[in-house]
Amino acid sequence: MKSPKRKFEPQSIGKVLDEIVNSEALKTGITNTRIKDLWFELMGSHITNYTDKVLLKGNTIIVSLNNAALREELTYGKEKIRKMMNQELGSEVLKKIVLR
Repeated sequence: MKSPKRKFEPQSIGKVLDEIVNSEALKTGITNTRIKDLWFELMGSHITNYTDKVLLKGNTIIVSLNNAALREELTYGKEKIRKMMNQELGSEVLKKIVLR
């Protein structure tokens, strides 16, 4: 018995690329990278020198800092940082910031 052959419709390269670019996995990866870049861009070298890791999980950014005093100081400004980052992203991507 022969298995039925699949028939594929030819698609333009542009359409295929649009599907790839608009895929959820790629959007998530791009957003994650953009948020990491934004942290280092917006926070300045004084803070980023003490930043070990920036990670996006869902709509929460998790920032690992290696200075307890700085972590405590930034705790009071988390909402302002979140708003600045969302403004740069152009949408309400971040709902919460966790400092570790």
